[in-house]
Amino acid sequence: MELQSNLTCQNLPTIFSSFIDTFVDFSVSGGLFLPPQPTITSSPNQTIFPSPNRLIAIGDLHGDFQKTKQAFKLAGLIDDHDKWCGGSTTVVQIGDVLDRGGQELKILYFLEKLKREAAKVNGNLITMNGNHEIMNVDGDFRYVTKEGLQEFQDWAFWYCIGNDMKELCDGFDKECVKAPFLGIPFEFHGVNQEYFDGIRTRIAALRPNGPISERFLGKNQTVVVVGDSVFVHGGLLTKHVDYGLENVNEEVRDWICGVRRRVSRDLVRGRNSIVWLRKFSNELAKDCDCSTLEHVLATIPGAKRMIMGHTIQESGINGVCDNQAIRIDVGMSKGCTNGLPEVLEIDRDKGLRILTSNPLYRDVKESSLDAKPRDGLGLLLPELGPKQVEVKA
Repeated sequence: MELQSNLTCQNLPTIFSSFIDTFVDFSVSGGLFLPPQPTITSSPNQTIFPSPNRLIAIGDLHGDFQKTKQAFKLAGLIDDHDKWCGGSTTVVQIGDVLDRGGQELKILYFLEKLKREAAKVNGNLITMNGNHEIMNVDGDFRYVTKEGLQEFQDWAFWYCIGNDMKELCDGFDKECVKAPFLGIPFEFHGVNQEYFDGIRTRIAALRPNGPISERFLGKNQTVVVVGDSVFVHGGLLTKHVDYGLENVNEEVRDWICGVRRRVSRDLVRGRNSIVWLRKFSNELAKDCDCSTLEHVLATIPGAKRMIMGHTIQESGINGVCDNQAIRIDVGMSKGCTNGLPEVLEIDRDKGLRILTSNPLYRDVKESSLDAKPRDGLGLLLPELGPKQVEVKA
């Protein structure tokens, strides 16, 4: 008994703190054990990546964990136990994990798990900021669901338990562990009282330098070039390229992580910002600004196409402007249009294909296609424009 009473964090194994963090992660994520962090081999601000043998692009997820897993399984990236089996595939998730659904944190943890599993076998999962990530860091919760607020309340419950456990030991900064909740009001004008706690915890988690924003969103990119494909949530204009793609990623990341107090409006706010732009994503090809897109791509060495999410394509993944604009948001979340999952595949040998779980495409297009998928139905992208196939999910 005397020995136990003399135990402090100075003579406990250092694994104690790690154990608490693992306990909290397991509780919040729905039972996930995150693999160890891989050895860092590249800059966290890396913007340009070499062309892989196989590249997969996944659109907006919006808090729908089941559809998220379905999309990864459709692309042959996870097995029946939800573990990475995609080998050296590079995957880009285009942003908008947050809002409209109630399993946002589960998706964030799941993507982090897959990142670490993929890195062990030379695969790469790149996650990006959408406009809804930016809105939540800004404290704009217009599209948050009741279930989404509850999920963050559950996070706060376990997070505080973890902090209480740490405070039992000497050596922990007690002010530091309480910091996420400091300065947040207890009431919000014009908001139903039953949502006060959910809003408080969401602000604490997602504001700049918050535990969730820094840990997960702080690893996101805002623009990425993989081989000859440019990935961005909304779109790029010449002014964004002139600013410098690396500078864009660094500025947004520093703001999310609390290093920088402000971020330029041209980057993440307003209809002509990178995460809100819709000039190239209107489902009617005639309403897309192809001349501007062509000029923008010409300013990025080696770029052939821009791949974007943000605007739901009810006809499924499609290309316009001679396939220089590829639109991959199919509204798969139940909080959007509950569309059937589709992903874009760029294979070094087979070219661009759409992998879809929609059986209606088989009746419309299969007879004219030679490409066959490993999972689902493969559609050659040049065969599919927004006006050629009118299929509602």
